[in-house]
Amino acid sequence: MKFLVPEPADFQKKKSPTAHEAFNVEPKAKASRTTEDQTGNEIHKSPERIPRPPKTVEETGLEPLFLRDLMLKTVFRTNVELPSRLSKIMCLLPTVLQEIIEIAREQRYIETVGKTVGADSNELRYQLTDAGRSRATDAFAQSEYYGAVPVPLTDFTAQAAKQKVVDISIPRKVLINSMRNMIIHQSMLDEIGPAVNSGKSILLYGPPGNGKSSLANAIRDSIGEKIYVPRFIEVNGQVISMYDPVVHRDAETNTNDANALRRTGDDFDNRFILCKRPCVITGGELTLDMLDLKYSEDARIYQAPLQLKATGGVFIVDDLGRQQEPPQAMINRWITPMETGEDILGLVTGEKLSVPFDCMTVFSTNFHPNKLFDRAALRRIAHKILVEGPNRDQMLQIYLGYSKAVNLTFPEDVAIYLFTEKYPTVDNEYAAFHAKFLIDQMFSIAEYESITPKITIPLIERAWTNLYVEEAEFDS
Repeated sequence: MKFLVPEPADFQKKKSPTAHEAFNVEPKAKASRTTEDQTGNEIHKSPERIPRPPKTVEETGLEPLFLRDLMLKTVFRTNVELPSRLSKIMCLLPTVLQEIIEIAREQRYIETVGKTVGADSNELRYQLTDAGRSRATDAFAQSEYYGAVPVPLTDFTAQAAKQKVVDISIPRKVLINSMRNMIIHQSMLDEIGPAVNSGKSILLYGPPGNGKSSLANAIRDSIGEKIYVPRFIEVNGQVISMYDPVVHRDAETNTNDANALRRTGDDFDNRFILCKRPCVITGGELTLDMLDLKYSEDARIYQAPLQLKATGGVFIVDDLGRQQEPPQAMINRWITPMETGEDILGLVTGEKLSVPFDCMTVFSTNFHPNKLFDRAALRRIAHKILVEGPNRDQMLQIYLGYSKAVNLTFPEDVAIYLFTEKYPTVDNEYAAFHAKFLIDQMFSIAEYESITPKITIPLIERAWTNLYVEEAEFDS
């Protein structure tokens, strides 16, 4: 469908391509840093990527007494008697758990209470002794944590190095597919593509309502690869909670039988979960203390900060400049981690620890970068992409596209009315959100008045009154 809409004089000049102009691009072959078709669905099965289950207490990388106390606390809280069930709760192979049981038995913290009777099981059952319950109580005074055995920080760092976000490769066809619901020009795509493949920081800036947040989310969706994320991390006897079901989506656990005689090649350490590369999205609510370890006085464990949860994935900071702290202070917090790939976090004891900083950081703002940062800070942001408002032709495409998406026809007389009568009253300033805003308003009116939804000039006129607020004095 092509409309002959009179073009205002202000738009005789050709505008630069924006994130809303239609594209028609043939994907080109490109060298890959990974494998397959770049969807990343099988890359995690590469033998060098898989974290293997520890086969001995020593291979867990944790102190035997730490593991003993963790087992005593887990038995105390769950009342589990069977090692087969306890090994699943603690995410350990049965042989490793049996080592820990033997340590506790020798110290008279645990004792046998007979065997299970059944066709499928002939296990010894265990329970805590009085000394074991006393020791568990003392251990709870140090930390309330029990359950899955944590992964040492050194092992987490090593695993993160095997699945860095900078090592992924996203070809044009995958990026186009993630942005299939957007109207985007090839030149804009050619800016975003290299930025995403670099795995480095990206700043999306431009006037509000033109798709910066949508672009950031599309970048997230383009990264389909799966990685291994520890449930918990251990450092010097302290436990950090890492797994977050909101951030780590489509999580999988190792479902292979730990007691099977033959192990499959894709077995992985159940102290990890397999999930899509994480994505953390935050906006005006972001504060600097959200980037620090959070210590729970009650549970006496730590909660990983946002950027640590985003390890191996994407960290989106939307609406930069709307936070309580100045943007310069926010970016200063990231400067060193972005350059070194390491972040320094502090424990309540005052001890500092170095953790991986491996996330593609995407900043989105309605402000000009020069008003937010000094030159030194801007230099640290690898890619700066201007997302402009659409021109008249692009705006028309957006109206047509959204109308089709909601099963409505966008009449020619409405298009002419909008572009010759309404937009000139606001100096022909177009924004990508206008189409959805106005058409959704018309749906609300139609529902209220019990009429069939239809795009008409009278309804456009009524919806338009909610799009702008006139500059007028009123009595307060």
